[in-house]
Amino acid sequence: MNHFLSLADLSPVQLRTILDDAHRRKAARAGRPKGAADDDASLSGHTLAMVFEKSSTRTRFSFEQAMRQLGGSAIVATSDQMQLGRGEPVKDTARVLSRYVDAVMLRVNSHDTLTEFARHASVPIINGLSDYNHPCQIIADLMTLEERGLTLKGAKLAWIGDGNNVAMSFVNCAAQLGFSLIVASPDGYRLKGQHIERARAAGADIHLTDHPDAAADGADALITDCFVSMGDTDYDARVAALSSFNLDAARVAKAKPEAVVLHCLPAYRGQEITDAVMEGPQSAIWDEAENRLHAQKSILSWCLRP
Repeated sequence: MNHFLSLADLSPVQLRTILDDAHRRKAARAGRPKGAADDDASLSGHTLAMVFEKSSTRTRFSFEQAMRQLGGSAIVATSDQMQLGRGEPVKDTARVLSRYVDAVMLRVNSHDTLTEFARHASVPIINGLSDYNHPCQIIADLMTLEERGLTLKGAKLAWIGDGNNVAMSFVNCAAQLGFSLIVASPDGYRLKGQHIERARAAGADIHLTDHPDAAADGADALITDCFVSMGDTDYDARVAALSSFNLDAARVAKAKPEAVVLHCLPAYRGQEITDAVMEGPQSAIWDEAENRLHAQKSILSWCLRP
């Protein structure tokens, strides 16, 4: 059974399989109405349960539409609409939903909820976001970079801003895909923990710095995210500490001329990224957002039809 909890769990071949399938599925959709099923309707008869502890736009819409295009269906609930929100043990919910549906996607506050769910479920569990990582987003990001002509192996990816769960997902696949990752964050907002050392031990080229211009210098891609994520309660402190770690035209100019700019959205224009950069020619942000749909389809297919 294929759970999709962290990119660190996947081999280079598995990652390549998912990415190649995402590219293929996107190409096959050209000209079709968005609600029309794929020719193969490969998940016909399958149902995905989607459980949200956090609000969502791209994750919710992309997964629901992904199941529709794959010929299946989705059931959506927030945790406060379920007994899970009233204290039912995670393991009990996992066992019950496993009897009703073919896979469960969860967007949760704590990564421990996901791992507990996966321990007791008898169907694939997909990580739609946790406080630790966001692997679905990174499949879309990597797909977008390849669409823009970037060869991932040997590329320099620069993350500038908060060392958050999205940044950690790039750490989790750096060794398998062979790109160099430099993460620029101020003191107190840096990536840390054994996961970085584990990635380095596996061969990942990862550098941590507090100099955003140095990170941007010669980069093939510049990636950022909002300074204040859902659940963060220290808004003023975060904005003050991270304000000089934004993406503006001057910083983008330090990267390669063809460098790609990514942001997983939602964006707070003028804070972590300027409006000019978001709307500029190097921005692939809207392609990146669209690619969440094609990435989810490949992830679902990998989980349910390996």
